[in-house]
Amino acid sequence: MRLVIVGDTLLDRDVEGSVRRIAPDAPAPVLDEERVHERPGGAGLAALLAAAHGCEVALVTALAADAGGARLSELLTAAGVEVYALPLPGATPEKIRLRAGGQVLLRLDRGGEPQPPGDAPQAVLDVFRDASAILVSDYGRGVARHPALRAAIEAAGKGAPVVWDPHPNGPPPVPNARLVTPNEAEAKRLADDAGHGSGLAAAQRAGHQLRQRWRAGAVVVTRGAQGVVLCHSGPTPLVIPAPQVSDGDTCGAGDSFAAAAAVALARGALVSEAVQQAVAAASAYVAREETEPVEKSEGRIGADLAGRLAADVKARGGTVVATGGCFDLLHTGHLATLRAARSLGDCLIVCLNSDDSVRNLKGPERPLTGQDDRARLLAALDCVDAVVIFDDPTPVPVLSWLRPDVWVKGGDYDSLPESEVVERWGGQTVIVPYLDGRSTTKTIATAQRSTAQKSTAGSGGQ
Repeated sequence: MRLVIVGDTLLDRDVEGSVRRIAPDAPAPVLDEERVHERPGGAGLAALLAAAHGCEVALVTALAADAGGARLSELLTAAGVEVYALPLPGATPEKIRLRAGGQVLLRLDRGGEPQPPGDAPQAVLDVFRDASAILVSDYGRGVARHPALRAAIEAAGKGAPVVWDPHPNGPPPVPNARLVTPNEAEAKRLADDAGHGSGLAAAQRAGHQLRQRWRAGAVVVTRGAQGVVLCHSGPTPLVIPAPQVSDGDTCGAGDSFAAAAAVALARGALVSEAVQQAVAAASAYVAREETEPVEKSEGRIGADLAGRLAADVKARGGTVVATGGCFDLLHTGHLATLRAARSLGDCLIVCLNSDDSVRNLKGPERPLTGQDDRARLLAALDCVDAVVIFDDPTPVPVLSWLRPDVWVKGGDYDSLPESEVVERWGGQTVIVPYLDGRSTTKTIATAQRSTAQKSTAGSGGQ
């Protein structure tokens, strides 16, 4: 499955610090810089979020030949995104947020007025041929207006679903897009006579008008904490409330919504199903700052969280460590391995064999503990940052999109089949020793012998 994302990419830079005084020469707070976090923004953020869903992602964008463009390419490639870049005149657009105590004090924009990107090479246009779905993440800087790209999107859209995340300064979606995802303010601004008033009725009028104008399959108007309104061919809209409401930073929530919807459609979901999944993903994205450090183990489980965690750690220049196994009966040997693995980097992601995978490896009597309970137990450990469950016989498929810097196994292996895969992106495989005498198989065998002896003794006394 391959998702092609098209749009403008920006470099987002968060400068975090503390304010302890006012400048003597102006009534302005002085921010003492403590750390800087760089990440792709715009279509680049959508690409990172889509990659976190476990699919192959190709990003068609425009990058300037400057330090900002090089940094964006580095961050995206490190997260497993294939970058197909058109030349961008001028400078890379940057959004710099000065933050203290979780609040934005000031935003500084760089890059000047949008410049139309250069010609699209044939290699870029060929990317659309095998797309399972296409997401256009328009930030109004020109990529979505490119004639050759629009023609390629429209042609590919005859076989693959197109999701279009519009911008008021951008062009209309190509005809027959499967889903268009304006937020409420954008929908009201883009609609001619439906922007008056507020609330559900106004959002519905705007959505229906835009769907007809754009000849789209459906338009979903996102309304933040009020959920979304899905306007389709029927007269009655589908209203989906947000599963949770939080006061987290909403920057990037729209990208999270559009990326999740596109991934779901690429996997064959109905539009209504894709929108429901997107609402859940966007709500979780907004709440991410409020739930870190995570208090509930369930908040550490899932491919989305694992992928996002890996991308964030890599973006900060950190080391992502992963390990895997069945962890059927958690014991001190497991704990020693996990703690050793966590000490090798900045986060530890556990790749956990699903119940079906364990049965195929260990036999029909295993696992003794279901995958949900095993995942919760692992996620509750302070040395584990995330857990992702996989169905395959080996963790190779999940490693291929997670792309950890270090892959750890406990035991006395001479070689591991995953090593060759991990080396493809410059990763390293290491082995840490087990604690002697601790193993799930031995624990089960001891319990079975004890049960058999007690049964025999009970029978002899009758």
